[in-house]
Amino acid sequence: MSREEQRRAMRELRESLIQQLEQLYAANFEQITQHNLGEGGIARLTQLLLRSREAAITPLQEEIEAPLITRAPGPANQP
Repeated sequence: MSREEQRRAMRELRESLIQQLEQLYAANFEQITQHNLGEGGIARLTQLLLRSREAAITPLQEEIEAPLITRAPGPANQP
């Protein structure tokens, strides 16, 4: 598998993981609203779930969006 194919496969895997996590969090948000926890309990649990979602998904998104460095800077690139 070429480097480009590996990069493409990794990107697709990360995107798939993000999609699965989004579905999982959406289902959990739905579950929260179905319980009789009161507004305060729902708000606290929702806030925790949002923080968890951000911590789980953000690193995957950042890696997808990170610029690709194909070679290290050499003497020709230095002033």
